[in-house]
Parts: sequence; structure tokens; C-alpha cells
Amino acid sequence: MTEHKKDELKKIPAGTELTVFCPHCHQGLGQYDPKTGKTWFRLHVRSGAAEGDLFLSPVMEDFSKHSTIDLPDGTVVNDLSCPHCRASIVEKEGHCGICDSPVARLMVSVQSKLIPFFICAKVGCPWHGITKADEQRIKPKVPRQKVPAQDAHLRIRNFQEVPYGFTSELALAEAARCLECKNAKCRTGCPVEIDIPAFVKLIKEGKFLEAAQKIKEKNALPAICGRVCPQEDQCEKVCIVGLKDEPVAIGSLERFAADMERETGSVTIPKKAPPTGKKIAIVGSGPSGLTLAADMVLKGHSVTVFEALHKPGGVLVYGIPEFRLPKSIVDSEISYLRRLGVKIEVNALIGKMYDAADLKKLGYDAVFLGVGAGLPVFMNLPGENLCNIFSANEYLTRINLMKAYAYPEYDTPAPKGRHVVVIGAGNVAMDCARNALRMGSREVTVVYRRSRGEMPARKEEIEHAEEEGIKFRLMTNPVKFVGDSQSWLRQVECVQMKLGEPDASGRPRPIPIAASNFLIEADLAIIAVGAGPNPVVFSGFPGLVREPNGYIKTFSPAGRTSLPGVWAGGDITTGSSTVISAMGCARKAGNDIQEFLSGGGAKGSLKNN
Repeated sequence: MTEHKKDELKKIPAGTELTVFCPHCHQGLGQYDPKTGKTWFRLHVRSGAAEGDLFLSPVMEDFSKHSTIDLPDGTVVNDLSCPHCRASIVEKEGHCGICDSPVARLMVSVQSKLIPFFICAKVGCPWHGITKADEQRIKPKVPRQKVPAQDAHLRIRNFQEVPYGFTSELALAEAARCLECKNAKCRTGCPVEIDIPAFVKLIKEGKFLEAAQKIKEKNALPAICGRVCPQEDQCEKVCIVGLKDEPVAIGSLERFAADMERETGSVTIPKKAPPTGKKIAIVGSGPSGLTLAADMVLKGHSVTVFEALHKPGGVLVYGIPEFRLPKSIVDSEISYLRRLGVKIEVNALIGKMYDAADLKKLGYDAVFLGVGAGLPVFMNLPGENLCNIFSANEYLTRINLMKAYAYPEYDTPAPKGRHVVVIGAGNVAMDCARNALRMGSREVTVVYRRSRGEMPARKEEIEHAEEEGIKFRLMTNPVKFVGDSQSWLRQVECVQMKLGEPDASGRPRPIPIAASNFLIEADLAIIAVGAGPNPVVFSGFPGLVREPNGYIKTFSPAGRTSLPGVWAGGDITTGSSTVISAMGCARKAGNDIQEFLSGGGAKGSLKNN
């Protein structure tokens, strides 16, 4: 057999049960055994001077056998032949892909056609060869596994996590859908470059803890990313399986591996590089800050994260609701970073407590600004100062970080309303709307000025909101808030919209329709149309160049700022984006900081500038 032909012979996927035929007379070789209640396929076998029948399991990962003559494991039989026509099925030029023994050729039925596959003549060898094209044809078609979740009628009255996550059985079935592509596009679709085929393969092999460790080689927050990252627009979007079927559920598998590691108490600390004596200050403990902290501490640097609030996590704790990302998950991931050696100082408002000069005096060699975009944005509409109109930032922070949902255990004043209007259609808007339902609102309406196709929220979040009974008023824009004599909100005046030519965002520009005004009853409104950069940090870093929109201007893909030794990344440079996007910024910055501290960057240290 040629080397090319050898390369074509591949293992048949586990779980495949074959209907086997003779390649010469094409008669079926299956035979039912009433004693065992199993179907076997029968061959005539000759080993030395002995001849008899050999029965093999058609389930390819089973490899069980029995025969009428003695065939110890390791025996290379002299011949295998059809029990009907007695023609030999051993290939003269064929060789096993594992042990190089002779191989026998059989036929299997696939989509009403007979195709060849091969078995090794060495007893006990698990090799089965098949061409790559036929392997794909014979592989069982397994649909994308659905993640179990709370019933919508139940979950709107609790703050427990909505998706339950994969069981081991579901994870194994889903991982088996992966094609193990050599040039895996899914990996290039991941902002932090997780080796996705490798960790999925480990799950497929039942090596769940090893899969979690493989993910953590590139991502220190897998349990978080598996829950909140928009995989459908990144790794899963370019999955090859998705060309003809639904893509592999990469995000759910990532969550499964991380949860399995945590829930079994199997979290291990990787080996760190020897101490370098270098100190790094990270401002902000959101996704970008935590990612950079993990990367840098593993490289042997001393890392301190400064967090302005009383609890680390940034948007992970004050923005994303408990039912989407339980605080216990965030706490666990941050505890892992602390075990790595990352120091976290809370209630440390950089720009007020410390500035750039103070950090320099404290001996920090590099600074990373990952403070996010936490400044509320309003619409400047008439009546926007009425009572019970809130920014999404304040609304979510009260409920999430300050635990207003846990009354009376936490007596944080919680904004409430019977008829709630949420303006905007991103993930934050979905979070606000779904929070409002759980806080006891009778009716929640999302108002958005474009069509459903332009909604920036994740598909899953929109679907969950619809399942929970949230109403959507699309092609609608608010123009005025109407209050009562006590200045409390009572109605939102809106106007119908139509879509025009694309604007700077690439989406169709919404245009008001004249004389289409109408009123929506509301006693609570939440503005979720974006966020801006908090100005506090800038007071501590004079000379930091900003973009016209107020965000930090960077001068390299790695986030170098106008100040030597100072980097920035995440929402403070890009505007409101995703968790994984912020982490990707941090990964690039970390690589650049490493070069800088090693003397490969300009001037090599903040202290020298």
C-alpha cells in the first residue's frame, strides 16, 4: 500500500455500529446470537494449522470478539475470509496504521451505498481504516445538544442562573460533533486564542479536568467566558461544522470544563516563572484587568490590581445579573487569581487616592488602565429628570453589586415599577428588562429604534427575554417623558421610525415618521443606550491623550498610550464592548508589556521616565 493510501485510512468514529458485507459476494456478514442477545459479524479465520469462525462486534469502540479456535491477543492470523464464498479478504499490499500488520478489507452500508473499510489482522489491535471522505459519510449525525434551562414561568420570579449547563453525557455528545480540523478557524475566531480543538478533543476523550487546564493556558476566566461571551459571533461563527449544520457549542463546552474543575475541587495552580523583580499596577478589576493580572503574574512579575469599588470584578459584578453570571462564579475565578499571587486592593480610587506620580514612587514599572466605560449616558429628552428614570449603570449596580434583589437580607433601595420601559436593545438593555421582571414588574417593554435584525444583544439573551414575556416595540424611539403633578414618570411619548441608508455604524439609519407619535404607559424607565468613560482616572494621569469621544487614545494595537510605561485596554479604549473583547485587548497589552519590561520596549520602565 502506498504512503498516501495509508494516510487516507482513518479510525471510524466511536459509537458507529456498522452493517458489514463481503467485498466479493456482497452478502451480509451479520449474525444474531440469542445467547448473548447481540449481533456480531462473522468471518472465517485461519491461524497456523487451526481454522474456525471469528465473531466481531459491529460497534467499533467495543472491540469484543469470540471465536471457535484459540486466538490470544497479539496473534497475527494467516487469513480472514468470507464464510459464504470463502474468498480471502486480506489485502496483499495493505498495512495497519498502528502496528503495520496485514489488513483485511470489508464493506459497510452507508446511505444505500457500499463503501470499503479495513481491519487489522492482529488480534486485539483497535485500528480500523477508512478514507477521510467516507469517514464523514459514515459518522453519525448528532444534532447540537440543547443546554437545559429553567422554565421561563419559574425563572422570572427568582435570580437563579437560567441555563443549567451541560451534563457529562451532553458534553460528550456535543464534543463528538467536532471535526478536529487541522487548520481550525474557531481558534482564530477567539480573541484570546484558546486552543479550542485541543480542549474539545480532551472532553471527547472524557478528560474533563485536562480540558479545563488546556483552556486556562490562554484564559484565566473560563467559567465566566463560557457564560457571557458572544461565541455565536466569534469562535462558533467560523466553526466548519456550522457550514452545513449548527456549529459546535464551544461556549457551553468551555463552561462545562470549567465548572467540572471547580465543582470537583480540582483547581490546580500552574507553575510560575521565577520572580523578575518587576511591579505592574492594574487599574480596574474587570475582564481586561483580571486577564492581564493572570498573564503577568505567571511571567514572574509582582501584580497589584486597584479596584475603586468594594468588591472586585468590575462589570462582571456590578453589570451582569446574577441569573446570567452568579457572583459565586466570579468570586471563584478571582480567588484563583489570588492563589496565583495577584494582589487586589479594593476601595482604591485611582485618580483620587493615587495618581501616576504616586504609582511611580511606589515602584511600579508599568501601569495598565482597564477601568471600563462606567459613565452613564442619557438622551437629553424633555422630562428626563422626572422621578423613577434611571441609567442602566445605576439600576444594575444597585441590584447586582449592592444586592437589592436580596431584600430584606440587604436593604438597598431598589427602583421598582409596575410598567417598565427599557430604552435600547443591547445586552445591557436585556439585562435591565429581565431584572425588572424579577423585581416584580407587571409589564416590561423594550423600546428600540431599529428592527430586530439590527439589535446588538446576543441572540440567546433576546430569546430568553421573549420567553419570559418581555414585549418589544421595534422601529420606535422615545421623544419625551411625561410625568404627573408630583414629577413622577407616568408615560413615555414615542414616535414610529423607518429605516434609511446605512450610517457610520453600518446599520440602516432610523428616520422618524412624521405625525406618528403615541404614548406608552410607564412608571419606571431605564436608559440603556451606552456608556462613557469615567473622568476620574484622567485627573490622575495628566497628559493622557484622549479620542474626541473621551476614550483613551492608543498608539499601537497593544494599547500603548501617550504616557511612557502606561497601557490601556478594554472599554476605556473601544467603548462598550464584550467581555472577551476586553480580554483580547489585555492579552495584546500583556505581550507588549512583557517585551517592554525585558528591555525590548522604549525606555524599559515607568520609573525611568
